[in-house]
Amino acid sequence: MGLLTLVGRTLLGRRKKSISSLSQYSLKFQHNIREKLVYKASKTEYGKKHSFNSINSYVKFSKKIPVVDYEDFFPQIRQALSGRENIIWPGKICWFAKSSGTTNDKSKYIPVSEESLRINHFRSGKDLLASYIINNKKTKLFDGLSLALGGSRQITPYKNNKIFTGDISAVLLRNLPIWAQKLRTPNLEVAMMPEWEEKIEKMAKITSNQNVTSLSGVPTWTIVLIKEVLKQTGKNNILEVWPNLELFIHGAVSFVPYRKLFQELIPSSEMNYLETYNASEGFFGFQNDLSSKDMLLLTNHGVFYEFEDTKTKEICDLRRVEINKNYALIISTFSGLWRYRIGDTILFTSTSPYKILISGRTQHFINAFGEEVIVKNSDQAIANACEVCNASFYNYSAAPIYITEKNRGGHEWIIEFINPPPNKQCFINSLDEELKKINSDYEAKRHKDIALKKPKVHFAKRGFFDHWLKKRNKLGGQNKVPRLSNDRKYLDEMLNMIKDFQ
Repeated sequence: MGLLTLVGRTLLGRRKKSISSLSQYSLKFQHNIREKLVYKASKTEYGKKHSFNSINSYVKFSKKIPVVDYEDFFPQIRQALSGRENIIWPGKICWFAKSSGTTNDKSKYIPVSEESLRINHFRSGKDLLASYIINNKKTKLFDGLSLALGGSRQITPYKNNKIFTGDISAVLLRNLPIWAQKLRTPNLEVAMMPEWEEKIEKMAKITSNQNVTSLSGVPTWTIVLIKEVLKQTGKNNILEVWPNLELFIHGAVSFVPYRKLFQELIPSSEMNYLETYNASEGFFGFQNDLSSKDMLLLTNHGVFYEFEDTKTKEICDLRRVEINKNYALIISTFSGLWRYRIGDTILFTSTSPYKILISGRTQHFINAFGEEVIVKNSDQAIANACEVCNASFYNYSAAPIYITEKNRGGHEWIIEFINPPPNKQCFINSLDEELKKINSDYEAKRHKDIALKKPKVHFAKRGFFDHWLKKRNKLGGQNKVPRLSNDRKYLDEMLNMIKDFQ
């Protein structure tokens, strides 16, 4: 056993108790975090404005502090960005995760305090690795290197006031402890290159000669990297390059549609796939059981959670959540986000311990006709249709076709495939049928074409969505294609572009 392996195992072994305690003490942890958050921020400007010093219960917490979206909270963030201290969190926040996500034209600046890095991001990362080691005692993860794909935006000064911004992955890479830096590849200079395509090429060149034992990143870009490595090396599958590869840590988008393709690129029954819920705003959960798709909610890692019923709009804390109900996630953090709607929706699969699935985005759905199709539905339907029609896809976007005097309503899709279906009509039919199976509201609206006609599908040329993102200056990193939209803004923009791209 190498020195780094020994150090890694020792450090992470200390986290075993922390992980196991989440099953018993989550409610207590959440109570303590809420109290600590309010106490620490009581003398900030935001704390004084909302009388934090009078908050001694969840009822008062929910009455005194408003629920906010980014636009509501930006005036406070803007002050912190200017370098002012004690605005939303004690002291000066020097790091901001720059994120545009999927639909926002303008970048968001998410505060990342030193405490949040330590208590949330890094503690969560250590617990993830510790959990994996506990469940995989024969792992050789630390005998090689971790290849993390992220950080498309370099850390840059913000208006010369010693405030720095960049992708959350770039912020984390800059602040990793020394022992963690020694276990990763490539070097920071390459990992944080701003030009995404050049970075992929250089990463492939450097890592193709190294002992890579784990990958982490967004599935779509990881596929691009693997294919570039295979192109440069002339190998048939990635295990011929990295024979000791055993783990892919993924997040940001659903892995369901990509699993089959990864299994083709990494043909090993011993390869493990581990999902995380790691966003610019915080690290919220990870799979602690690889045989189950749900994720353990991290309740003792510097985040206080609330949950808004997407139908009734009622808000509750962890004590009152129900299994299989769709909730919009609201967070308060050690970075000074207060009752902040993150934009994701989740479902609880268990309350002992608390386990979740990401069901979609609050703004990413199609419900133009009462069909209530969410991203979880569309991802699964596309994956199933690909299985039926012998295809694999790269990305997609869909929006409503509005009812007119002459036409019934429907859904219009643009889909980019890695391996296109031999029979396009087979895929369209299968997509429609799978959506019916998954979503009863969609099925009802499709009955005899009463409210919805069969989906209209455009088969985009390979590289289309990357081209669209690049035109919007949003290629790489945390930027994602809006998979479902309840209006046609993005789809119409894409359709105008697709004509010239074919």
